[in-house]
Amino acid sequence: MLNDPALAAFREEARAFLAAHLPDEIRRGAARATSVFIDPAISLPWQRILHAQGWAAPDWPAEYGGPGWSEIERYIFAAECAAAGAPNLAPMGLKMVAPVIMHYGSPGQRAHYLPRILSGEDYWCQGFSEPGAGSDLAALQLRAAPDGDDYVLNGSKIWTTHAHFANRMFALVRTSSEGKPQAGISFLLLDMATPGITVEPIRTLAGDHEFNQVFFDDVRVPQANRLGDENAGWSVAKHLLTFERGGKYAPGLIGRLERLRAREDIDPVLRAQIDREAVTLKALQALELKAMRGVGGSPALYASALKILGTEAAQRIDTLACEAAGHAAWADADGQTPADLAVAVPRYLNDRAATIYAGSNEIQRDLIARTMLG
Repeated sequence: MLNDPALAAFREEARAFLAAHLPDEIRRGAARATSVFIDPAISLPWQRILHAQGWAAPDWPAEYGGPGWSEIERYIFAAECAAAGAPNLAPMGLKMVAPVIMHYGSPGQRAHYLPRILSGEDYWCQGFSEPGAGSDLAALQLRAAPDGDDYVLNGSKIWTTHAHFANRMFALVRTSSEGKPQAGISFLLLDMATPGITVEPIRTLAGDHEFNQVFFDDVRVPQANRLGDENAGWSVAKHLLTFERGGKYAPGLIGRLERLRAREDIDPVLRAQIDREAVTLKALQALELKAMRGVGGSPALYASALKILGTEAAQRIDTLACEAAGHAAWADADGQTPADLAVAVPRYLNDRAATIYAGSNEIQRDLIARTMLG
């Protein structure tokens, strides 16, 4: 499939574009990133370059501003971006809330939000987890009480990635306490400048400010900002989580591993471990290509399986990267931390969360077991 002449021509077009339009400063910024969530000072300029080309949202249908690529073309483009060292674009808008706006949004909501997401004018964060509701998301308690044409929100969200950068949030809120917990949840789109919203930083083990806790104190949100029906937000969230969990892991991981393999200072034992991981990534790539063809399982099943395999492979590569930098673990002659170690160790620490967020891998294994075994 990847050897088709038309796809080969598409790959060359993508390579030529990246060679001509990916600025060195953006490439260098991406190389220093210690998280999959790239600082918007790096990712947004690259998104604007892609937007000018019509390539900012490869997954979007052409009717909403996407390039109209096939799924395999999107996969090839992701692989070429990874190989070129291009930064990831922020997924919360382009890959998470946009598909549910397309599916559940009113014509007015689609017309308002989608162009702003595509251009980068709106930068989104995700308001799902709470101090008492992480993997058990249905336990959330952020209350949204109806009051005239508004909801009044009180409570908090936690582990809110890039809330300190975002001007928009999509959030799950509790609009009813009757019946099953899942039955009383609604999905809202929020303006982060609304009075009563406070963002407090959470520093990670890696020293990054990526996460936040967001507090809501009598925050008024128009009911017109609800996506889907009241108390039907759980279905909207499940639709969104399919996109969050079922990403294209292999292209980015293969790009990272190839850059690691290119180092000349790796001892033979470590190089053998890297080579074994390369084989594992080829198997992951084959599974992703199978999922794209819709062979042998439901999208939700593939999403869970790929989330497990992709995040655990990322953690193994983090370990290899730290070992490769081990020879420079001692401070250099100037007493400074070696540059490769300054990236590898925070990345290793940051990615400890990868098997927890978007539904922990233990939960994903339970979902797979229920689906396969009944």
